[in-house]
Amino acid sequence: MSSVAIIDYGMGNLHSIAKAVQHADPSASVIVTDQHRAILEADRVVFPGVGAIRDCMAALESRGLAPVLREAAATKPLLGICLGMQALLDESEENNGTACLGLIAGRVLRFADTLRDPAGHALKIPHMGWNEVFPQGDHPLWAGIAPGSRFYFVHSYYARPSQEADIAATANYPEPFAAALAHGNIFAVQFHPEKSQTAGLRLLANFLRWHPEP
Repeated sequence: MSSVAIIDYGMGNLHSIAKAVQHADPSASVIVTDQHRAILEADRVVFPGVGAIRDCMAALESRGLAPVLREAAATKPLLGICLGMQALLDESEENNGTACLGLIAGRVLRFADTLRDPAGHALKIPHMGWNEVFPQGDHPLWAGIAPGSRFYFVHSYYARPSQEADIAATANYPEPFAAALAHGNIFAVQFHPEKSQTAGLRLLANFLRWHPEP
């Protein structure tokens, strides 16, 4: 039986994520916690998030969770979701610049207010709703998920990793951006798998079976 710790730092759709993870593998032991020992003793860690990056980082620091996340990412599979993905990079330009966890080299940038679709219509910020995702490479978390499968997004900022090899999937708005990152024990997604129906549940199930190469 696999144990999964969903990090509770006061931000994120914790109930819906916990429910989705449990649905993906009913045999898994799923806990929502901010207890350092419980997180480090779990087999896998999920790092969700919604809201502003400055609040996220402040909450992590106030609960002593930043070093716990860094240690967990070095020793076990870690799944970052939405803001939890962005917080893994070096810094975000949100809130006039915010230092992040530095687990994946790169920056988080805001979509331009001047974005337009191919027909010339203005695109709304935040990018919200269903969008096609195109895996890059053959990462195990994409097993059984067809290229172009649709996932649910809600975000105004996007990750730009320093190394293109860290991009595990792209989506278009209207140009390609990183919809998923993969780096060592870390897999992170900009979309919400817990809101993405069949494809999202399959990705969570794949995460629960994933054993990164040492």
